[in-house]
Amino acid sequence: MNQKMKVMAAGLVCLALSLFAQTQEKYKTRLSPVSMDASMRANIAGLGAASAVLTGAKLTVTGSFEGLRSPATIAQLHEGRGTGVRGPVAFDLTVTKATSGTIEGSFDLSPEQLEDLKKNRFYVQIHSEKAPDGNLWGWLMH
Repeated sequence: MNQKMKVMAAGLVCLALSLFAQTQEKYKTRLSPVSMDASMRANIAGLGAASAVLTGAKLTVTGSFEGLRSPATIAQLHEGRGTGVRGPVAFDLTVTKATSGTIEGSFDLSPEQLEDLKKNRFYVQIHSEKAPDGNLWGWLMH
C-alpha cells in the first residue's frame, strides 16, 4: 500500500507541475475610433486599451476606454478573416454603460479559434448609443 501511495503522490506532483508550467500568451491592442466618414465624426470619438491573456484554451480579456460621445451599449470580441478585415461576433464582453469605463470577459476557445487568435484575427469592438455599429475597435496582437 505504501508503494501505491508514493506512485499516486508522484502523479499528483507531475500534474500540479504541468498545470503550473502551462504557458500564458499575452495579447494587447489600442482601442481607437472605427473607420468613419465625415458624417460620423459627430458621434464617434474616444480611446482605450485592452489586453488578453491566453492560458491553455481560456482567453481572458480586460480593458478600459474613455472619451465616448455617448454611453457604451455593448462590447464584443469579433473574429475577422485577417487583420483589419471585419468579421462576425465571437463573444460578448461585459462593458460599463458610460462614456468611460471598463470591458472584460473570459472564454474557452475552440482549436480553430486558437489558430485565428495566433494569426491576429480577433478584435475588440465597443458600440455606443450614437454609434450603434461601432465606436472603438482594436485588433489583438501577440
